[in-house]
Amino acid sequence: MDKKRIRFLLADIFYISLMVVPIILGMILKVLTTPMSEGIQITGAQIYFTIPMPIQNLVITSAQINSFLVMIGILGLCLFLTHGLKTKNISTRQHIAEWIVEKVNNLVKQNMGEYFIGFSPFIAAMLALSGFSSLISLLGLFPPTSDLNVVAGWAVITFVLITYYKLKCGPLYYLKSLASPILLTPLNVIGEVATPVSMAFRHYGNVISGSVISVLIAAGLSGLSHILLGWLPGFIGEFPLFQIGIPAILSIYFDIFSGCLQAYIFAMLTMMYVSDGFPMEDYFKKRKKKQEVV
Repeated sequence: MDKKRIRFLLADIFYISLMVVPIILGMILKVLTTPMSEGIQITGAQIYFTIPMPIQNLVITSAQINSFLVMIGILGLCLFLTHGLKTKNISTRQHIAEWIVEKVNNLVKQNMGEYFIGFSPFIAAMLALSGFSSLISLLGLFPPTSDLNVVAGWAVITFVLITYYKLKCGPLYYLKSLASPILLTPLNVIGEVATPVSMAFRHYGNVISGSVISVLIAAGLSGLSHILLGWLPGFIGEFPLFQIGIPAILSIYFDIFSGCLQAYIFAMLTMMYVSDGFPMEDYFKKRKKKQEVV
C-alpha cells in the first residue's frame, strides 16, 4: 500500500473518530457525574460547574457540553463526506454529500428564492444541529433541544437575521413598516419580539413534551406490570412485561420522527421569516436609483 493511500485511510480514521469519540466521551461523562437514583425521574440539564461573571454567573450544563459534542460530531461527518472529492468515478460518500447539498439548495430556492441561495450552508447546519441534538437522546444523553436556553439562542440568531434583512432598505423604512397602519403599531412591535419567543418555545415545547410523555408512559407500564404480575413468586413477579417493545416504539416517534420534524419546522420558519421580512422589490428599486444617480 503506497503512502498516499495510507494517509487517506488515516485521515478517514481521524474523521470517523471525530464523529464517534465525542459521543462516547459524553456517555462516559454522564456515567461518572450522574448521581444514583431510584425510580423514574424527570430532570433538566445536569449542572457541571459555574463560572463567576460580573453580571450573572455562567452555568455550564450537560446541554451546553452535549451541544459542543454534537457540533464536533457534525464537523467530523462533513469532513468524512467531503474527503477525497473527485470529478470522475466518485465514491458513495461523495454521492451522499452531493445529494445533501442538492436537496438543501432546492429547499432554500423553493422557500426563499434564488437571491437567498447563500443561506444553504446555514440552513443545512441548522437542520443537522437540531436533528442530531434530539437524536442523541437515543444514546442516553441529555438532548440540547430539551433546554430552552439552547433553543432560545438559535431563535435569537434567526431574529438577528430577520432584522438585518428588514433593515436592508434603511432604518426609516423599517420603522415605517412597524407603523403601518399606525393604529396597529403596538401589535406590530409585539409581533417582532414574539417571533423568536414563539420559535424557541415551539421547538423546546415539542421536544420536551415528547420526553416527558415517554417517561410517564414507561412509568405507567412499569406499574401495570407490577399490578398484573407482582403477586407471582420470584423472578416472574418482577418481570417488566409491558416495558418490552412498547417504549421502543414510542421512542421511534418521539426521539426520531418528532426530533427530525421539529428541526425541519425550525428551518422552515427561519426561511419563511427571513424571506418574508426582506422587502426585495423596494430594495432593488432603491439600489437601482442609487446606481442611476452615480
